[in-house]
Amino acid sequence: MKRDDPLVKEALGAELGHEARSRSDDHLALKLWLRLLSCTTQIETELRRRLRKRFQITLGQFDYMAQLYRCPDGLAMGDLTRRLMVTGGSVTGTTDDLEVAGIVTRESIPSDRRTWIIRLTEAGKRNFEVMAVEHEQWLLELIGTLDERSAKTLHRELGALRMHLSARDK
Repeated sequence: MKRDDPLVKEALGAELGHEARSRSDDHLALKLWLRLLSCTTQIETELRRRLRKRFQITLGQFDYMAQLYRCPDGLAMGDLTRRLMVTGGSVTGTTDDLEVAGIVTRESIPSDRRTWIIRLTEAGKRNFEVMAVEHEQWLLELIGTLDERSAKTLHRELGALRMHLSARDK
């Protein structure tokens, strides 16, 4: 059986995800893109599942908390929007939910009443620290099958690709 056979591709589709779209005669760049996308999707899907099951939060909420954890003085909502690469409405909704849960506080700036500074509460910091330890362990489990040399090579090569892509944006 050949991987390009439609029946074989359909059977492999669930396992291969995005990679199931490629054919043997596709350009290597396309195959690489689909493999990167497949790996990212699989890891993200598993992290989402584990965060929901273990902590009853979304990956978006975890990322939001991570940004605030790195900035103990807090962040303006606009800065959170840029860092998370989401809409202002999404940040507002997440802020509302986490404020009700006692995870974040929202303070206005007296000199600009339109700007809100968001900070993790002490409980929010403690909760995030527990989640971050488990999140790191999950990543080690999911990606840890790579030996150190391979991981360093992949990290270096993906870094070079990012630099190339960033240079094109300028």
